Amino acid sequence: MIFPIGDDQVKGGSKPIFSYTFIAINVLVFVLLQLGNEAFTYAYSAVPYEITTGTDLVTQQGAIPHFPGPVPIYLTLLYSVFMHGSWMHLIGNMVFLWVFADNIESTVGSKLFVIFYLLGGLAASLSHIATNTMSVMPSLGASGAIAACLGAYLVMFPRSRIKMLFFIKIITIPAFAFLGFWIFQQLISGVGSLGASGESGGVAWFAHIGGFVFGVLAGFYFKRNYPKISHDDHEYASVKREASRYNNRELTRWRTK
Repeated sequence: MIFPIGDDQVKGGSKPIFSYTFIAINVLVFVLLQLGNEAFTYAYSAVPYEITTGTDLVTQQGAIPHFPGPVPIYLTLLYSVFMHGSWMHLIGNMVFLWVFADNIESTVGSKLFVIFYLLGGLAASLSHIATNTMSVMPSLGASGAIAACLGAYLVMFPRSRIKMLFFIKIITIPAFAFLGFWIFQQLISGVGSLGASGESGGVAWFAHIGGFVFGVLAGFYFKRNYPKISHDDHEYASVKREASRYNNRELTRWRTK
């Protein structure tokens, strides 16, 4: 099992206030949901059938036993981004958000990061709905929005070092290797799920894929318009570490003149 636990931190830029605020919101919403019951979870989760038909399965059909959902029903696309189905679902997502989101926010600023995060969650939900148009199985979780962060991170900081828990050992690999392996897993699982029933539950693989693709596209925009903090700075930091290790002063002159 592989699990990220840290990365190279960018220097300067905005303080990643909302990266950590989103973590706090997700935890708070999960705790509050435990005080209620599944009826509330059903009400505010995104149900593909409701989105594609514009039909609230409670107020118009009474097909699912849950509290009345938001009006319009499309708002569930936003609310569901802050909901999780279990502690493991929550913890896994929040660790990834903690590792990968802060560098993006520090680079592009808090306001743009919030817009990016929410649009990433929306893109992920729509990707899932596009492959399960008539499903009445509720979907929820921040995985799609976080996948958008992973896609943007891959483009902006491909050489950043990711500290990873590999079974019981901590190793370090480049971001492009870690994230490349991650999206490869999602693609394989997503293709394998195409023949499965949309009512069987499980992981919304195409939400991950859709969010990641959105993040990659946004990452190219960020990299072009916010060039001061990019993978080049991480590459330079890596060169300086090597120069220090081998005591080779000439190696650092190309950037320090």
